[in-house]
Amino acid sequence: MAKKLESTLINMILSLVLISMTMSAALGFVYLKTKDPIEIASKQKETDAIKQVFPDFDSDPMANVTEKDGVKIYQLLLQNKVSGFAIKTFTDKGFGGHIEMMAGFKPDGTITKIVVLSHKETPGLGTKMTDPKFSSQFPGKNPSQYRLKVKKDGGQVDAITAATVSSRAYCDALQRAFNTLKSISDTIPVQQ
Repeated sequence: MAKKLESTLINMILSLVLISMTMSAALGFVYLKTKDPIEIASKQKETDAIKQVFPDFDSDPMANVTEKDGVKIYQLLLQNKVSGFAIKTFTDKGFGGHIEMMAGFKPDGTITKIVVLSHKETPGLGTKMTDPKFSSQFPGKNPSQYRLKVKKDGGQVDAITAATVSSRAYCDALQRAFNTLKSISDTIPVQQ
């Protein structure tokens, strides 16, 4: 019959250290096994969002990426000419904090389409920023002539009822995308 370990402070500490090391090794193993699939899924999600906001390209969007101040700009080519840009932008001004979006722009800065990638806005209120009733007011607009602010703040955007903070955040992320594009592109006309 096996001898039972005596319950001493040293035995308890050794048991805890052994359990901690085993669990750390298990977590490390799970991380290594899931790291690559998570990375692949994340890139696929971005590629799908790029295709949604600007489908007219035949190049690899991951080959022409510029990152500035946390905003990623994917230059899209069609028959070796710049056909547009997909911009992964963000804001921290949402009611629930951080919001990420992918926005498509033509070479002259006109918005083509916007897709919200992630947010933590209030269900039933701020989440309406993904509804076509709100998001459909942006495609075809060029922020160099269209004020990306809600009407309450002197802009031209119809805010979501009872979700002005989310509406402002959406506009902030879109304006950030446009400003970043304008700072690196020479195809957007300078506003007079």
